[in-house]
Amino acid sequence: MRCIRRLLADERVRFVVVGGVNTVVGYGLFVVFQLLLGRYIGYLGSLYASYALATVLAFVLHRRFTFRAHGSGNGFVEFLRFESVYVVSLVSNTVLLAVLVEWARWSPYIAQAAIVVVTTVLSYIGHKWFSFRPAKTPDPSAVRAGADGDHVAGN
Repeated sequence: MRCIRRLLADERVRFVVVGGVNTVVGYGLFVVFQLLLGRYIGYLGSLYASYALATVLAFVLHRRFTFRAHGSGNGFVEFLRFESVYVVSLVSNTVLLAVLVEWARWSPYIAQAAIVVVTTVLSYIGHKWFSFRPAKTPDPSAVRAGADGDHVAGN
């Protein structure tokens, strides 16, 4: 148990755990949408519907568990930043997959496996430093005493 706690103390390990859970859930949602609605919305429709739901789960899990950012800022703004990282990742994944499969003639399975490594690292960096970046703390040197003794923001 102590070993697990030690592992989970590492933010990168928590990121991989949450990512794994979210990948399983996202794929499960894709299968459900494909089976129930695939003939109406196609596989891309199933992909984007599952993506929309899975990213909400990913946001909650990453915010609370991975980056432990609950209460660290405006949740709605964090969600928009989080989604923008995922959109960049999704677009990058789509373009790279097409290039590797169509131009380089890689197997889609090998291409996607390689791309997942790249997009995982990029999304970790994006979420850590953009989606859930720590709130800025005021510069103590920018605060000066006002005439009545109150602190006033200054230059």
